[in-house]
Amino acid sequence: MALAKPITPQNITSPLTKHATFLVLTVNRPNPDGLPEPTAIKAIQTTLSTIDSLSKTISIRDQDAAFACTVGIGAALWPALVPTIPPPRELRPFAPVHGSVHSAPSTPGDLFFHVRSQRRDLNFEFERLLLEGPFDKAVSVVDATEGWRYFDVRDLLGFVDGTANPVSGGIGMGDLVIAAGEDVGGEGGSYVVVQKYVHDMKAWQGLKAEEQERIIGRTKWDNVELADAEHGEQASHKTLATVEDGQGGEYSILRDNMPFGAPGRGEFGTYFIGYSARLWVIERMLQRMFVGEPPGKYDRLLDYSTPLTGTTFFVPSASLLAGLGE
Repeated sequence: MALAKPITPQNITSPLTKHATFLVLTVNRPNPDGLPEPTAIKAIQTTLSTIDSLSKTISIRDQDAAFACTVGIGAALWPALVPTIPPPRELRPFAPVHGSVHSAPSTPGDLFFHVRSQRRDLNFEFERLLLEGPFDKAVSVVDATEGWRYFDVRDLLGFVDGTANPVSGGIGMGDLVIAAGEDVGGEGGSYVVVQKYVHDMKAWQGLKAEEQERIIGRTKWDNVELADAEHGEQASHKTLATVEDGQGGEYSILRDNMPFGAPGRGEFGTYFIGYSARLWVIERMLQRMFVGEPPGKYDRLLDYSTPLTGTTFFVPSASLLAGLGE
């Protein structure tokens, strides 16, 4: 399979929209420990090669709705789906993280679709058309979560989310997409890690605002960053979720987190989604949060937020996806 040139990345930096669908799928296998059937692989290759066309079919209905879809491929599926290109160097299943108090689980996932727009009906229509025909018979839905923007881009805990995201075209954007020549299998692509967190809102709301701010590391109402804790003291979520290089520079990741839930079901959550050209940066961030820095001083936000899922994918270039149909 020959890739079209130049290599074009998928659109991971589209602006945060009002609605998003996070769709995690597994490929049906006759033997759970075996490879998918060739017919299933062919159906998936055909579908992924036409994602751009399907996206245009949806976006043309309202060009102001900022419709976009990003596709990720899991480590177990890559060799069968992309047999002529080696997997990206860091692509591996999500590694569970075990701290002294809290743990981050690893859950199944072969394919990931991050669908977003300003209109819920456009996301719905894309999902409906995607899960049709041979593709529907080749996969099973593991998780389908509907996220939505909450007030001024806040999470359900009441804090602004994604403040540290790199600005398009600015410093840090090179941390998101693997440059040409760095990795044959990863050129023009990004790693993406997803986790579905649920919140104990009763316990969280029982804290005073000042304690919530110390845990997060920012003021609640005006989103001003608080000073880091002194060495050896309990670090905030903001500090533990930051990974720096040897010179003190911060490695950027792109967070497209969205709230989800339903008060009638007692469900309140945040869908974490992080894009990076370096998977180890996100893995290191999770180690700092769950194990602690130093060990034992874990992220106190985890006393109120519990991860239900954890899956890693690679978002290949749009060029690679288009070539899967050849």
